[in-house]
Amino acid sequence: MLILSRRLGEKIVIGPDITLEVVSIKGGQVKLGITGPREVPVYRQEVYDRKQREAAQAGALAHAAVANDETTEEKAA
Repeated sequence: MLILSRRLGEKIVIGPDITLEVVSIKGGQVKLGITGPREVPVYRQEVYDRKQREAAQAGALAHAAVANDETTEEKAA
C-alpha cells in the first residue's frame, strides 16, 4: 500500500486519466474530489463490497437454477 500525505487543495494523479483532490477536511473526515473517465466506476469500499456480495449471490442463484433445470431434464429422460 502506498501512503501519501496531502493538504487541502493538493492532488494525487493515478495514471493519465484519474486525479484525486482533497477538497475538504473537517475533524476526522476528509472529502476527496475524483476526476476521471466516466467508464471507470468509483465506489466507496462498503458499497463495492455489497455489490460484490450481491453479484455472488445472484451467480449462486443462477447456478442453482441451472443445476435444478439439468436435474429436472435428467428425470424426464
